Order: sequence, then structure tokens, then C-alpha cells
Amino acid sequence: MEKLQLWERYKQRLYSDAGTGLAIDTSRMNFSDSFLGEMEPQLQKAYAAMAQLEAGAVANPDENRMVGHYWLRAPELAPDPGLTEEITATLASVKAFASSVHAGNIAAPDGGRFTRLLIIGIGGSALGPQFVADSLGSAGDQMRPYFFDNTDPDGMDRVIAEIGPALAQTLVVVISKSGGTKETRNGMLEARKAFTQADLNFAAHAVAVTGTDSELDHTASQQRWLARFPMWDWVGGRSSVTSAVGLLPAALQGIDIDALLEGSRACDRSTRLAVTAKNPAALLALSWFHATGGTGARDMVILPYKDRLLLFSRYLQQLIMESLGKERDLDGNLVQQGIAVYGNKGSTDQHAYVQQLREGVPNFFATFIEVLKDRGGESMAVEPGATSGDYLSGFFQGTRAALYDNGRESITITVDEVSPATIGMLIALYERAVGLYASLINVNAYHQPGVEAGKKAAGTVLALQGEILELLKSQNDRAFTGAECAMALARPEEVETVYHILSHLAANPDHGVSVAKSETPWESRFRMSSAE
Repeated sequence: MEKLQLWERYKQRLYSDAGTGLAIDTSRMNFSDSFLGEMEPQLQKAYAAMAQLEAGAVANPDENRMVGHYWLRAPELAPDPGLTEEITATLASVKAFASSVHAGNIAAPDGGRFTRLLIIGIGGSALGPQFVADSLGSAGDQMRPYFFDNTDPDGMDRVIAEIGPALAQTLVVVISKSGGTKETRNGMLEARKAFTQADLNFAAHAVAVTGTDSELDHTASQQRWLARFPMWDWVGGRSSVTSAVGLLPAALQGIDIDALLEGSRACDRSTRLAVTAKNPAALLALSWFHATGGTGARDMVILPYKDRLLLFSRYLQQLIMESLGKERDLDGNLVQQGIAVYGNKGSTDQHAYVQQLREGVPNFFATFIEVLKDRGGESMAVEPGATSGDYLSGFFQGTRAALYDNGRESITITVDEVSPATIGMLIALYERAVGLYASLINVNAYHQPGVEAGKKAAGTVLALQGEILELLKSQNDRAFTGAECAMALARPEEVETVYHILSHLAANPDHGVSVAKSETPWESRFRMSSAE
């Protein structure tokens, strides 16, 4: 398409909201002029379903739950006055607690102010808070955030080592709805050990964000932790960042959570409109449907041209892939839906995978995120008439043009700056786009049976490990190959799993298992070390 024709299409298709500064350009998505009209009946159904969801309908039928993350930034819309009061009271409690910590009224046992913040969670209990912390953090933060977001011992050791002597001034926020999530439970136990080794009382540093009457709620109550904040069953983990899950860490860090909520609220208002051309989330959902054929046939590549948005693609991976990656639709039909998401940041990508995006397999569509404001003050000229930020803008425009010239489609989202309001806006925009797209493809966006299946499988492996250790202890005069161990347990079908468990046990000193390695790995022999 000639540039002047593309310019005309840009003017026809551009969504722009002067109030929020949000713009969405779909001119480089090659759907026909009739596409919006053809999709309008399906979109009207999606708008109606979304309205019912916000009114309190059971939008997650598999778990018989309401879906209420939109109420978190508009409590007056909650279908029950009790819910409105809970949301409002929790927000007030978050602000009051953070203010007391900053003022030193809630302080470390040594009397000093808390200056560090360790957030322990996984999935939605970590990805949202991490994205907000990284995108809005600065050298002037009230508290410096750290994360345990996995059950990797070395990763946790690195974080504790980085905190160092400041552990005595570290506040710990443990986030788990059920309180039984193993990764988070493990992180809490590892953190408690680190505090104990430093002669510190963990409970005097700890705060819980969890469901009422959960394991974690009971632990925090019995051990007299500093505070507890609620998680509700009508807020899914991947959409919980505007609840206490994300707001408490952000407020403690010193981020303006009122502005973040207002940005989300403003975007929610525009994405409720049933006029497609004026609904930015609908335009995103339609673009995804066009690009993937409504079947997930292409991947979504997120390319933010701003360092502060580096973690946005990781956050969106969970929001989009956990919401849309479903084996069956709402009618029980086998559909195997989803959209794969990956990304990094511009212009880093131009020295990484843009080569493949432009000339390799055309199995994707790109989403560029442009931030107009370069920095807080003036920039130096790195050459006559050009700053570093000018180069970043030039690389964004050049890459977008280079992809389009070679038949690669893209969406461009533009915001004025990275601020609490724009981060809240981006979060709300994608939450709504996911909900609308899920309606278009008729899947339940609000459950995650595949994640639960993985947790159950992990539990099975740990149970098998217990059987292996009992066998090795009871026959400590014998060394087993993986196959021999599986046979001795009467579990021959689990031989590969048994072999991998043994290899891991022998690589670590925790359980006293040793290995005599063979040139053929599966012929290596394992035994309890004490038997040598």
C-alpha cells in the first residue's frame, strides 16, 4: 500500500482519547473495510456478556463464581453493598498501613523504619506487582522491592544476599489466596529461616494477603503477623493487581495507587462502550481475531519501546495465555484455543529477534507500544538535532515500517508517558480485551484447569520421591539403577520419573543420596550415602 493510502487508512482507523492520552492504531492490520461490520453481531453479544459479568452474573461457570476485578476500581458497581464496603475498606486499610510504615509508626523490631520490601508470591501474585514495581519504581522509592517468585533455592539465596544486613529493616508481604500454593509456602519458609538465622523474629516483619480462613490466614493470625489483607474468590490471580495483591506492595513502595486506580477506572469507562469504533479493547480483540483467524493461528509479539515496560510482556503472557489457552469451549467442544505471547523491548529487539520477525516464519502479529515522553527533563543532543529519545522513536517507526513493508501486521498503542495512571490504563485495557476476545471465541477466560493439573502432577512426583527415599533407607546396603528402583517399587511405568528424581536427589546433599555414575547415565547406581 502506498504511503498516502496508508495515511488515509490511519486517519480512518485511529482510536484516540484526548482525556487519557491513549491511542490505538490498527491501520497496519490488513482486515477489510467490511470486517468491523461483519463482526458486529458477535461483538454485541460480547458486550452484553461483559455487562452481565459486571452486574454480578456467574461468569466463571466451572467454578460457579462471579468475576469482579472491574469493581476493584469502581466499588459502587459491585452487585452487593457488602462487597462495595469490603473493597472500599480494604483500599483504606492498604493506604493507612502504608502510611504508618512510611511514618515509622509500624516499624522493625529494632525501632528502625522498614526500608526494604520482600514480596513472596507466584503467578498473578507476583507478575502484576513486579510489573508495577519495575515500571514505576525510582531511586526515591519509600521502600525498595524484592521478590521471591519461584521455588528455586538459588534464586531465593540471591535475593537474601542482595538484601544483606538490611534484612532487619525488611517488611515481608506473603501473597496467596488459598495459602496452600506450594511455591509461595516454600518461599515463606525459606524467608523465615533467613530471618531466624539473622536472629530476627519473622512474624514481626510479616504481612499476609490471603483468603479468609485460608492456611495462610490462620498462620498469620496464630503467629501474630503485623497485618492481614483480603483476597476474594471473585478476583482471579491474573486480574488481581488492582486489589490488595498489587496495591499493597505498590503503596509500600511509594507509588500513587489512587492514580493507578483512576487510570484503570478511566479505561474501564471507555471499554464499556458498545460502539466498537470508540472502544479500544474491542479494537484490540478484533485485531487479535483477524490476525489469528479466531483460532490462535499466530503468536502475539509485544514490543514496548520503553525500558520501564520490559516486564509488560511477562505480565501479559499470564493474563492472555492462562485466560485464553483452553482445550474446550463453553459448550464442551474441543477447540484447543489460545494465543502465544512473547516479547522484550525496543530497540533491543532490533539486535535480537526482529531479523526473524521481518524475514522468517510469518507466524505472528506485533503490538508496538510507543511512549511519547522520553524522560522527566530535557535531553542532550547526541548529534546535531537528535537526542537518544529521538533515536528510540526513529527505531520504533523504522521497525514498524520494515515489518509492514514485508507483509507483517502490527498494532500500535501510544501513551503520553509512563505514569501510575497509564500503567493502570494498560492493565485495564488488556483485561477487557481478553474478556471480549474470550466471548468471541466462546471460552471461559476466568478458570485455569491446566494449571491445576500441573500442580496435581507435581504432587504425584513428590509423593513418588517419598517412596523412593523410604526404599533407599530400608535397603541401605544396596545401590539401585533407576529401572531397578522402579521395579522394586512396583512402579515400572514410572521408570523415567524415578530416574530423574534420583538424579536430582544425588545432586543435592539434603537427603543423603549418592550416585556412582556410569558412562550410560541410566545405568548409574544410587544409594543412601550413609551406607558407603
